[in-house]
Amino acid sequence: MSHISGTPITLTHGDQVATLATIGAALRAYTVGGRDVVVPFGADEIAPAFHGMVLAPWPNRLRDGRYDFGGRELQVALTEPGRGTALHGLVCWEDWTVASSTGAEATLTLDLPASPGYPFQLSLAVTYALTDDGLTITTVARNAGTEALPYGVGFHPWFAPGGTPLDECTLQLDASSRVTVDDRLLPADVVPVDGDFDLRTPRDLPGVAFDDAWVDPILDADGRSWARLGWADGSTVEIWADSEATAWQICTGDEVPGVKRAGVAIEPMSCIADAFRTGDHLVTLEPGATHALTWGMRLR
Repeated sequence: MSHISGTPITLTHGDQVATLATIGAALRAYTVGGRDVVVPFGADEIAPAFHGMVLAPWPNRLRDGRYDFGGRELQVALTEPGRGTALHGLVCWEDWTVASSTGAEATLTLDLPASPGYPFQLSLAVTYALTDDGLTITTVARNAGTEALPYGVGFHPWFAPGGTPLDECTLQLDASSRVTVDDRLLPADVVPVDGDFDLRTPRDLPGVAFDDAWVDPILDADGRSWARLGWADGSTVEIWADSEATAWQICTGDEVPGVKRAGVAIEPMSCIADAFRTGDHLVTLEPGATHALTWGMRLR
């Protein structure tokens, strides 16, 4: 049966259940003990606000949809006309292929078609795996072409507030700097965290609205940075990413129709917005080269 969100894949391990969708290689639902860890969406629903999708070959916004690479001036379609930007890359509305699927693990793949605005041959593989330690997501990009290509990747899960309003939750993030933005939500500067933006210790969320990026992640002994959404009942959703995630985006959805404060997007990214233009943390993949980023989540 065909679904708007693509082919569904269900993974199980113990009391964990993850439901994937092939459109955007999205995480459509994830429950632990029957409790929603991410805000779910239906099989015949278009993913609201990029819910659960893979964002590549760039996350976030690209100013005017224009960039220079390899001596060429390139233009991609403006997908956020109101701000004059190209938002969240090219792969999120593609139908990915299920390369393999077992009870607790699945890999989805996509060979992104070359296009005038991105005339490169990019192959992607995303593996979702359930273990005793939660859900792990690994994304491997490979340059399948004959010339270097620009690359960045991000992810867009919306985390559930544990059955209460988001205002009853706390939020913590291991990062020491934040990105200020202009009126188009494009990067303006990087400054030390302060006030509501200092999330190095858990912060109560009433009256706090975010659609912002943090950089300079603080890595633990295993090379991971962490974000934590604390629920009112004392449970904690823990989200981690390896050192390839140089930035995090957090959005409470206050200005996003249909998702306003229903959850919070906590998004690990290899680079911030506009990296195709600025070069900040942009990955250049040479022919045959690969890039991998691994992140995950668990309920404690």
